[in-house]
Amino acid sequence: MKRSESIANPAPLGLAGFGFTTVLLNIVNIGLVNGGLETSFVMTMGFFFGGLCQLIAGHWAFKLDEIFPATAFTAYGAFWETLAFWWLLDMAGLTGTPSGGGIAAYMILWGIFTFYMWINSFYHNKNLVIVFGTLWVLFFLLGAHFALESTIILRLAGLVGIICGFWAIWTSFSIIFFEHTGTKLPGMETF
Repeated sequence: MKRSESIANPAPLGLAGFGFTTVLLNIVNIGLVNGGLETSFVMTMGFFFGGLCQLIAGHWAFKLDEIFPATAFTAYGAFWETLAFWWLLDMAGLTGTPSGGGIAAYMILWGIFTFYMWINSFYHNKNLVIVFGTLWVLFFLLGAHFALESTIILRLAGLVGIICGFWAIWTSFSIIFFEHTGTKLPGMETF
């Protein structure tokens, strides 16, 4: 990541926002906690930490002329904002429930975007390859869940999502640790 006097490395913030929100949502998906009130916590986290913080990180990365993190953080920040906003409208009774096929298409489109981001992650560190690799699998599993209305697929997606989220958190920690100590933790090496 290129350095600037006025802008810190945005990756730890963006990865933490993504990681913690992803873990929280997928704890619901595996059935560890039920929807309802827990879903409102996911929605709130999606608006602010998953959405807003990633959008900020993406804009910092644009300022640093870093196209990969700028695209990733801005896009996934927008994903969390749209998902949380849809939940808010749905909870307020302002929208009808979309068909499973509609939500499946939404998830599959995000899976396609994530797949090409995963291919480009190979030019970065190994941790990002794992984050994006598990994320595209997660999106396709969620697409299959909504298309087929399968609880088993949702639980599997939840497990993949928890792995993805925790790996993003690890990557965030690893970047901060490296900036403080100069020591690269496992997964920070490139291919």
